[in-house]
Amino acid sequence: MSFNITKRHSILVAEDDAEDRYLLQTAFEEQGYTHKIDFVEDGVDVLSYLSAVENDEALSFPQFILLDLNMPRKDGKQVLREVKSNAIFKKIPIIVFTTARNEADVNTCYELGANTYIVKPLSFKELLSVADNLRNYWLETAIVPSL
Repeated sequence: MSFNITKRHSILVAEDDAEDRYLLQTAFEEQGYTHKIDFVEDGVDVLSYLSAVENDEALSFPQFILLDLNMPRKDGKQVLREVKSNAIFKKIPIIVFTTARNEADVNTCYELGANTYIVKPLSFKELLSVADNLRNYWLETAIVPSL
């Protein structure tokens, strides 16, 4: 059995709030991210992005998806369900990144296939730490299979 290790060169962030997108971009930059970061505003855009990558060999799937739960048109749980039920997309790690702290949401997200669940930090200093931890684990440590 062969196992292909892939280092993809982008991160997909699904976040509907413009201020949160700005803060995430700034935190990633301050933590020295060299990977391309693509932002989309809702769940429909996540699925469109993945379909575009699937149909264009010049593009590559993201190393991971940072997924807000509360988005318009299609929320994070719906996206999680669809991505993890797709034979090609299901290998992409999905990190839920949300303000929801309740146990029911945490359990549901893991049941749907989330790889990690992170509650959005309250300060920019904490966000910098989260960005650093994401980089260290998902981009430097974790091995992600090829799609």
